[in-house]
Amino acid sequence: YILSFGGASRGVFLGLQILQVFIALIPGEIIESVAGFLYGPILGTLLCYMGLAVASSMVFFLTRRFGIKLVEVFVSREKINSLRFLNTEKKRNCLIFLIFFVPGTPKDLVTYFVGLTDIKFGTFLLLSLVARFPSIISSTLGGHFLGAKNFTPAIIVYSLTAILGILGMILYNKWSKKRESSPELHKSSDLGNLK
Repeated sequence: YILSFGGASRGVFLGLQILQVFIALIPGEIIESVAGFLYGPILGTLLCYMGLAVASSMVFFLTRRFGIKLVEVFVSREKINSLRFLNTEKKRNCLIFLIFFVPGTPKDLVTYFVGLTDIKFGTFLLLSLVARFPSIISSTLGGHFLGAKNFTPAIIVYSLTAILGILGMILYNKWSKKRESSPELHKSSDLGNLK
């Protein structure tokens, strides 16, 4: 369907990538795999990066402009609360990098949240794009292998990604629950400080 747009197919794909970031429930790996399937691992990765850079910038600046009311249109207050440790955390940049680097963590949810903090836009964009590289390249490679009907390497890539994703989700959930129960967190990271 995407290729049926001919020369405009890359623009259609970019639109899908941007939509995926805005609607955080859509798994990014599916869109990234489509990029690899249609355009190969190199062009597919570049297109994913373009879409992610545009979408992340849009979400960041819209959130800065309209604040928490906009975020709540896309993300529940409960999920916003689960990330409030990023509001005043001294090691926030390192934590943002890790969240974007580890498979299975809520990357697009964090994209919404960071606009509510005082992090600089350039810092956020650099951290998120660099950290996403392993996830994007593995998904586009898997999609490319599927498109080339090389099923064994595709299964290996997706299996490893799935295992890392499950481990990442488990570790992230344990870690965030520990952070939520921290009395210091409740004292310093009140949502009232957010825009």
